[in-house]
Amino acid sequence: MLGLFATLNLGARALEAQRTGVEVTGQNIANVNTPGYARQRVQLQTNVGLRTSAGVEGTGVYVAGIQQLRSALVDGQIQNESSVGSYWLSQQNVLQYAQGGLGEYIDNQTQGVSGSAATGTGAQGLGSELNGLFNAFQSVATSPSSMTERQALLSQAQSMASRFNQISGQLSNLHDALNTSINSDVSSANSLLKDIADLNGQISTSEVGGGTANDLRDLRQLKLEDLSKLVKIQSSTATDGTVDVSIGGTTLVSGRQLQDTLQTYDAGGGQLLVRTATGGTPLTLSGGSISGTIDARDGGLATLRNSLDSLAANLVTTVNNVHRAGFGLAGTTGQDFFTGTDAASIGVNAALTNDPSLIQAAGMSGATGDNTVALQLAQLATQPNAGLGNRTFSDSYSQTVTALGQSLSDANTQSANSDAVQNMLQQQRDSVSGVSIDEEMSNLVQYQKAYDASARIVTTVAQMLDTVLTMGATP
Repeated sequence: MLGLFATLNLGARALEAQRTGVEVTGQNIANVNTPGYARQRVQLQTNVGLRTSAGVEGTGVYVAGIQQLRSALVDGQIQNESSVGSYWLSQQNVLQYAQGGLGEYIDNQTQGVSGSAATGTGAQGLGSELNGLFNAFQSVATSPSSMTERQALLSQAQSMASRFNQISGQLSNLHDALNTSINSDVSSANSLLKDIADLNGQISTSEVGGGTANDLRDLRQLKLEDLSKLVKIQSSTATDGTVDVSIGGTTLVSGRQLQDTLQTYDAGGGQLLVRTATGGTPLTLSGGSISGTIDARDGGLATLRNSLDSLAANLVTTVNNVHRAGFGLAGTTGQDFFTGTDAASIGVNAALTNDPSLIQAAGMSGATGDNTVALQLAQLATQPNAGLGNRTFSDSYSQTVTALGQSLSDANTQSANSDAVQNMLQQQRDSVSGVSIDEEMSNLVQYQKAYDASARIVTTVAQMLDTVLTMGATP
């Protein structure tokens, strides 16, 4: 038989086990809204039995450990999908900013059977300005000697050139802002890498001799997921509980050691890319907000800027070639209509703005009523341009707007798909690691009742001991 003192110890161990259960349940309830927290469970195990004349008799329960309920598979999937989602969110944001700079209406929600984004021209958009320019040339062709029409043409041309300049400046500022964002994200990634290495050390130290540093592991997982939002990582867990982290095939965190960090470098033309700070190894990033920003900057944004520069350059060259051969009201010739070479520098010849009579609308000197050149300039609106892929100016610009709209539409779709996957994965994780108040309250009642019953065992054994002692004291 166990005896009274052994039974008293059994009750004491039961009290300790149920008290630990209440404490862990309280920890879960307290952290029900804590980001990254995974619920915990007390692992109760039957104590080693004693062989007695009646057979092996149990000696109660003890706390074998406190288990953290996590699915490494789901955590890894969430980590990977966080990189995908952040990549497309960055692309989406950049293209939306570019759309704002362009000043054109792009309906990314309305899609036809082909999936192409519907586009439209804003009242103050560049498309309207281009149409206005050629309409103004037509007005001069209708009244070639009218100073009013000439002045209206110059005003429209200046308005269009200013719109080119404005869009170019906004897109250039966006380019610079993206580089600043990349620098900021790299700094954040380096901070997270250091935190992960430090947590590795704390976890390894805390778990020496057994046990699991659950709260530290929660915090490290949160850091890993935050890092995944910035850059796609590869992680692996070692036997000592530490996590190694690699980016682009280069190990940056190994156990307790932060082996290297990230830095940006200018790959030419202000195109910031990422490499390791100490090793100087250029990294090929494939996910996360940093990669999304770089790809949007060097993809959709760069294409948009190049298209606008090409449109402006061809407009300047084509109009000037025709205008240069014409004659002004006083017989002057050889003047360019536009100045500049791209969207940032296009402007109207100051000599013309100072004296509209210098606009060379006539095909011969002294023919003030001749509209030959003005008519040729107006007809440029419908003529294919070899420098623009045999498209008209308006068609070329429309294609630029449509391409931006399609890229934005694709980014919107991919971002929405990633959000759906992340929500599904989060639901899966919540089913394993999430804290349910109803479940915890049920557990709390269960542990409380078990604690009361264990206390009753101790009380009963104490009374029995008092009886035995009283029996021994009776003469």
